[in-house]
Parts: sequence; structure tokens; C-alpha cells
Amino acid sequence: MRILCTNDDGVHARGLVSLVTIARTLSDDVWVVAPHEEQSGAARALTLANPIRIRQYEPKRFSVSGTPSDAVMMATQKILGGVMPDLVLSGVNNGQNLAEDVTVSGTIAGAFQGMSLGIPSIALSLARFHRDKAKWETAEQHAPAIIRKLLETGWPADVVININFPDCDPESVAGIAVTRQGHRDDFKLFIEERQDPRGGKYYWYGFEGSLSNPPQGVDLRAIYDGKISITPLHLALTHEEARAKLAGVFGGVKK
Repeated sequence: MRILCTNDDGVHARGLVSLVTIARTLSDDVWVVAPHEEQSGAARALTLANPIRIRQYEPKRFSVSGTPSDAVMMATQKILGGVMPDLVLSGVNNGQNLAEDVTVSGTIAGAFQGMSLGIPSIALSLARFHRDKAKWETAEQHAPAIIRKLLETGWPADVVININFPDCDPESVAGIAVTRQGHRDDFKLFIEERQDPRGGKYYWYGFEGSLSNPPQGVDLRAIYDGKISITPLHLALTHEEARAKLAGVFGGVKK
């Protein structure tokens, strides 16, 4: 089985080391193609207005000057010699990708790009809340068995599997929950204004807010309860109830 590993934290990210460790428990044909630099929040962006450059570090390890979607495209179309991977793994992200995160996450975007090319794809993220040290060993110890079971079971071709690991030691994981995408009821993005040494202004995005109180069955609740969350995601964004209502309003209107 040929596995392609990518991420949005960049080719030198610690989480990519964990991802390769996981992949090598599943196969001896593991390739890495990741962005040169961090691309967190890049979502499904493709680099259309600039050239893309490839760097090779060692056999089967490359980076590209672009986004996670660029990395998967360049891997499948140029780097892997025309032999498509059997599985795309994206991550392990340094931070959770839950609820609204999934629409901006470069980690999940890398998996969606693989899915769009007909390759089974999985995104993996490690929750970070109050701890100074990321618990990478939690993902490394639990992911291989989960991925094997997923591959044995299979999932629809238009679905990406989004796995989030809780912020705890491997032995403290409270179980596995198959979840729906949640929604935060206490979440705030803020912009902090600062001044450089020459008096110019610059800005940083930041996040604040306490943990919400999500219902059982959603990804947020699983992670808050110390469980591994497995969420099947797809790109069909149409809200069917609203579509039906609007069709009733506009369906008979003539131009």
C-alpha cells in the first residue's frame, strides 16, 4: 500500500514526524509531500497566481512552495512518478480541527484534495487546550489500529474521515466516538493591533473563549470528554430545508 503524507504545519513540523511514524506501521511505501512553510487556515486554496517550486530532502520526502492542496496535487501529478497513492493521510495537526474549524483547516483540505482525486483520505489532529506539551504519543499509539479498522470497513468515495485525538496521555483516552460536526456556542476571533519599531501598525489574529457545552454525539463533546472523535465529512454544503423553501418562493417566478 502506497501512503502519501501531507499536512498544513509545514514539512518540518513535529506532527508530520508522528504522521510518518503512524504511516510506517501500515506500509513500507510512505511518501511525504508537504508545504515548505506553515499553511494553517489555508483551507482548500490552490496557488494559481505564482509558480510552485519543489524541494527534495531525501528519497520519498519533498516539500512544495504552496498549500496542502498544492502538495497533494503536485505529489499525485508530478512527484510520485504516475503511481497514485492508495491512501492520503494529512496531519497530525498541532491543534484540534472541530466544528467550524473544518471549513478553514488546511489539514482537512489536504485530505479533501486526495478524496477529490479518488483516493481514500484521512485527516488527523491532536487537540491542544491547556497543556504546554503536545501529547503526540496519543496519536501515534491509537491511530494505527483505527486506520486499519477504517480501511477494513471502508467509507463512501465522497467522504473524508476527520480524526481528532484528545489532549491527554494515551492511557487516559476514554474511548472512541463516531460523531457529527459540532458548533461552538462560545467562540470569538479577535484582532490584536501592535506597533513595529518604526511606528507602523500590524495585526495578529487570535482566539479567545471558554469551552462550550455541546450536546452528546458531536465532535466537540467527544474531545471534551477525553475521547477520540471520528467524523465522516463531505463537501455537499447545500442546506436542503432552505433549498426546498426557496424553491417554493422562486420556483414559479418568471424573469
